[in-house]
Amino acid sequence: MNWNDLLRMSINSLRRRKLRTFLTVLGVLIGTASIVVMISLGLGMQQSLYQEVEQSGGLTSIIVTGTDGGDGMMSDSTGADEQSEKRIDDRLVETISKLNHVKLAAPIYETSVILLKGSYIANVQLQGMTPEGLKAQNIDLGEGTLPKTGKLDLVFGNGVITDFYEKGSGNGYYDTGETPNINLMKDSMFLITDTENYDTDNSAAFGESSDSSGSDGQSDSGQPKNVQKYVVRASGIVSGGLDDYSANYDSVYCDLETLKQILRKEYAGRVIPGQPQTKAGKPLKEFYYTSLKVKADDMDHVNEVADVIRNMGYNVETNAEYLDSMKSQFAVVQAVLGGIGAVSLLVAAIGIANTMMMSIYERTKEIGVMKVLGCSLRNIREMFLLEAAFIGLLGGIAGNILSFVMSAVINVVVGSSGVLSTGTDSSISYIPWWLVLLSMAFAVLVGVLAGYFPAKRAMKLSPLAAIRNE
Repeated sequence: MNWNDLLRMSINSLRRRKLRTFLTVLGVLIGTASIVVMISLGLGMQQSLYQEVEQSGGLTSIIVTGTDGGDGMMSDSTGADEQSEKRIDDRLVETISKLNHVKLAAPIYETSVILLKGSYIANVQLQGMTPEGLKAQNIDLGEGTLPKTGKLDLVFGNGVITDFYEKGSGNGYYDTGETPNINLMKDSMFLITDTENYDTDNSAAFGESSDSSGSDGQSDSGQPKNVQKYVVRASGIVSGGLDDYSANYDSVYCDLETLKQILRKEYAGRVIPGQPQTKAGKPLKEFYYTSLKVKADDMDHVNEVADVIRNMGYNVETNAEYLDSMKSQFAVVQAVLGGIGAVSLLVAAIGIANTMMMSIYERTKEIGVMKVLGCSLRNIREMFLLEAAFIGLLGGIAGNILSFVMSAVINVVVGSSGVLSTGTDSSISYIPWWLVLLSMAFAVLVGVLAGYFPAKRAMKLSPLAAIRNE
């Protein structure tokens, strides 16, 4: 008996028992869909992680910070203590930029500032970066451009508008569900760096908007004398809506050199926020940065560069290390989710075995006739295994179709609700083609394994006993 005969007999046998075949295939369908959808959730989270890492500079990025347990900025040290602490200054930036395999060394200075527009106020973290550092940040701008040196223009994250609240009532976006009547791209506003000395109750005059020329038209009455305000405008806004969360969602960026010049002028003789000081409260001469962003020329050299900087006494974090730690966690999540889905496929395997056993009892005489006519035991085994494999294949195909439908529904529902939104192009459920092929092969394998023992039983039937069977 050749393979064509075996295929034809197997298919005809399944057709004769349409309802039973349908119910068995339905079990495989549910099992396959469960496994694929469960694993796709883990893959979707992993895909989002990859894109988040890419947004923050990719796998070649290295973040360097001081060794005083934080950002290496705040200190109440003497000159002797200063030598034992590791801070980031221009000399370190130059030293690291000259290391082998270092493509970029961009300092970052971060400080808390206040933004004022009309009756609205916002407390945000302002990050000053060099033009090269801002480009390396891979900021996806929806409008405008990156800030230029010489002017204190800002790049707003797409979620910064939600940080504004009314000075009188304290109500903001998360209280009312409505965004303030502020056009971040077109409106100018006030920026205050001396947040400690700013008294909200005595500075109502700050809330009035300014014109584009930088003149506010306000008197300075009611404001602390040592608090300076700056008229700023946006140079660009990060793309995305309020529900598109990303690494730049609530970030505010500006040109580093411009910010340093403004701070040195405003805080002449005083300690700039975030800068170290002596025990006498005097500022240090050197300007220190919050962190340093380093990019290696190749992913293969990231660990080498990171080790060199660690040996210099600084704290180092790399996206590659972060990704490795997260991948191990995702592997556990995927194993758990896949195991939950595998239970359904196990139940389907029991259904296949039951169907094949019933088929053998119903076809006992047919099996006996085949043996009398000289059909080999191998052919009988192959025929039943083919039937079981067909059931697995049909269930695998239908299960994958259902998986794509369920995945699309999950992505639409989650995307519209804003839950677990990452601001990237990835979805919470992601089904790659290798998962489709693997799940179909697994469904066929489960069908063959489930049909093995019924096929073996068919091989052991006595021909004479089978023919006499009614």
